[in-house]
Amino acid sequence: MTAETEMKAKYGAWGLILGAAAAIFIGFNWGGWTTGSKSQATTEAAVLSTRAAICVAQFAKAPRYPERLKELKATNSWERSAVIEKGGWDRMPGEEKAEPTVGRACADGLDSLMEKS
Repeated sequence: MTAETEMKAKYGAWGLILGAAAAIFIGFNWGGWTTGSKSQATTEAAVLSTRAAICVAQFAKAPRYPERLKELKATNSWERSAVIEKGGWDRMPGEEKAEPTVGRACADGLDSLMEKS
């Protein structure tokens, strides 16, 4: 291999390495690429948000909604998720058992309704 060819190969390899590093840096910072764990966390947050919205709707559609909302408002904030779990509003249609975080998210969602009443 001649000196000229060796120099071209050396600079070509460095260009390839630096170009790949720049593409990865730009892709993860501004290109919208995500890692598997970040995608999983985003998905779980979206599912929890949807389940909380369903829980709030189930709470609002059940009988005696205004009285129950006043009772929930009178309850301490740290006990509200237990009240929601006891009422069964945190269970999704077709499920026998609720996810453990839905009650708290539902209580947070009902806070805005309690402020309006």
